[in-house]
Amino acid sequence: MKYNFDEKVNRWGSGCYKWDSMPSEDVIPMWVADMDFRVAQPIIDAINRRVEHGVFGYTRVPEKYYDSVINWFSRRHNWKIEREWMMYTTGVVPALSAIVKAMTKPGDRVVVQTPVYNCFFSSIRNNGCEVSEAPLRRIPVEGNKGVFTFEMDFDALERACSDDKAKLFILCNPHNPAGRVWKREELERLNDICQRNGVRVVADEIHCELVMSGYEYIPFASISSKCLNNSITCCSPSKSFNTAGLQTSNIICNDEATRQLIDRAINDNEICDVNPFGVEAVMAAYNESQDWLDQLNDYIEGNYKALLQFVSEEMPQLSVSLLEGTYLVWVDITSTGKTSDQLTDELLNKEKVMVNSGTMYGDKTGEGYIRLNLACPRSQMMEGLKRISKVINNK
Repeated sequence: MKYNFDEKVNRWGSGCYKWDSMPSEDVIPMWVADMDFRVAQPIIDAINRRVEHGVFGYTRVPEKYYDSVINWFSRRHNWKIEREWMMYTTGVVPALSAIVKAMTKPGDRVVVQTPVYNCFFSSIRNNGCEVSEAPLRRIPVEGNKGVFTFEMDFDALERACSDDKAKLFILCNPHNPAGRVWKREELERLNDICQRNGVRVVADEIHCELVMSGYEYIPFASISSKCLNNSITCCSPSKSFNTAGLQTSNIICNDEATRQLIDRAINDNEICDVNPFGVEAVMAAYNESQDWLDQLNDYIEGNYKALLQFVSEEMPQLSVSLLEGTYLVWVDITSTGKTSDQLTDELLNKEKVMVNSGTMYGDKTGEGYIRLNLACPRSQMMEGLKRISKVINNK
């Protein structure tokens, strides 16, 4: 089936957090990480069939749900997941919070590579732990003026993990907002550092299907028995298939004792039940919607190329992150002389476009950046970029 990602779907008045949080209907939201695309038809069909049943009581997750996840990761990513390794819950952020609760005690430290997804900070602090930062290192992209990327600073990671209070490391793979899809050798070296220091890796792989051509997502736990035995993986089709509102995700861990601790935390946090529509969506996504996903990735890559051309021609004073994965672009705005918060406010108030301030992703490492969401029809993205350029160029 051919999908039309240029279609504009009116989300106003649908209880949509991304759009209905805006102060007026003429604001273009390029902030929170959900997509403005209609989901794959098999997902719509599956939910419609469940709606027609007419009874929406408590949900018992069927075996075919687990089969859909196992078969998808085996077929798409060559990762062999065992049924007993899997646990479901309402979302990746609740999963992360439950894992931190299960695997630490108040006062422990959890290592993250900043700039990084803002909810990592809250999941750590809400459980009485401290955030320990091992900042990524920014590097230019050779032969690509105005484009930069990030690499892991393994010395910084070693220092953070060697702290006696460090118990967990939360990996973002692919990385939000840096746009990196980590390579096998990077992940192997990361695990060597963590394992040597007794630090367990928690892999947030929610963006794992959003990968641009020429790059490969490698599940952390699939790399080796060492990585498998030292990790807990959180995943969901919610970002890749635009089903975040259906609130279903999975935790994958091969160690039974660890799963028991996590299960206790899931129940303590009362996040042990999922809704029937989320279950149907997961199965339809993984079993029937690969063609939609492949077309989506092509479209997002086209959006990114259009953004690069626009920035080069209209805002050459800015520089942009290399997009290997996700649909989120990290933009350096230091040339404007404004802070991230100042520019974010100015974009909203003057030109009615909403972006994320970089400081959300790390007070120090995020300052001087904004984050843009490209997962929308291209015409909408281009209008947003035109509005941004007016502020950047003081027009």
